[in-house]
Amino acid sequence: MGGPNLEIFKFSLYLFVPLAALVHFGDPAWYRNVVVPYRNKLFPAADRTPAIPTNQQAVREELARIKAERLARRAQLDAEDANESK
Repeated sequence: MGGPNLEIFKFSLYLFVPLAALVHFGDPAWYRNVVVPYRNKLFPAADRTPAIPTNQQAVREELARIKAERLARRAQLDAEDANESK
């Protein structure tokens, strides 16, 4: 239907696209400039992440701390709202 010219075009396209992607995305400078900053945004450094609790008591303490922070924040917001409404 298309003839030999179409087949040659398709074959060259099938070869060119993966090779072009390999050359573009395999460049170390591209990886350093694009992937590394995005990775650092998604996954923070180990020193900035809290330690993961390893036993049940530590998990309960962490949950209690989180709930206390949330209640304190809510109380602060309620106090601010009460001051604004006066």
